[in-house]
Amino acid sequence: MADLSAFPITAKWPPQDSDKLQLYAFPTPNGVKASIALEETEIPYEPHLVTLSDDDVKSPAFLSLNPNNKIPAIIDPDGPDGTPIGLFESGAILIYLAEKSGKLFGQTAGDRAHVLQWLMFQMGGVGPMFGQLGFFYKFKGSEWEDKRPQQRYLNETKRLLAVLDLELAGKDWIIGRDYTIADIAIAPWLRALDFYGAKDAVGWDDHRNLVDYVARFEERPAVQKGLVTPARD
Repeated sequence: MADLSAFPITAKWPPQDSDKLQLYAFPTPNGVKASIALEETEIPYEPHLVTLSDDDVKSPAFLSLNPNNKIPAIIDPDGPDGTPIGLFESGAILIYLAEKSGKLFGQTAGDRAHVLQWLMFQMGGVGPMFGQLGFFYKFKGSEWEDKRPQQRYLNETKRLLAVLDLELAGKDWIIGRDYTIADIAIAPWLRALDFYGAKDAVGWDDHRNLVDYVARFEERPAVQKGLVTPARD
C-alpha cells in the first residue's frame, strides 16, 4: 500500500486503498470533470465526498491539498516521478489524467493543441461566465433590484453558446471526430443551465447543435457514472 501520510487531507478523508488515485470532489460542473475523466480513462480511483460547506472546503485538511479551497483535487500515489503527487484545478487535473492514460487528447499533435484551446475556452470563458449567471439568475444576485449584472451575464452566456453552437455544426465533438477532455470540460457547464433555470432565458432550444451534443455526452456510460460520483450522502 502506498504511503500517503505526507498529505494531511488523508486524516480527514482516510483512503481505503491508498494504491488508488484519491479523488476529493462534489458533483458540480467542475467536480464531475474529474470523476468523468477517471471513468473514461479507467484509472482506478477512490472518491471522497467533499461538500461545499466551510467545514469541508475551508478545513485545514482540505486546504493542505488545495489552498484555493475549491473542488476537485486529487492525490495520485503513482505520480510521474514515481512518488505521490497532489493536484488541484479541474483543468490541470484533466490534462494530467489525459497525459497519464494516453487517452482523451485526440490522435495528433494538432488535435492536442485544439483540445487545449477549447479547454482554455471553457476554463476562461464558459465556466466563469455561466457561474456568474447562476449567481445573478438563481441565487442571491437574483434578489438585487439592479438587473444590469444579470443582463450582462445573460448576454455573455448567449454569446458563448453561439460560439459553441457554430463550432459544433457537423461535428460530434468539439475538435471533430474524437471525444476529449475538452468535451468533458464543456458539456457539464452546458448542463448547468438547467440547474440555474436559465435555459429559456438564453434560448437553449434554439441551439440545436448543443442540444444534440449534450444528449450524446449524457449517453456515455462513463458520464452517467461520473455525474453521480462521489455519491452524495
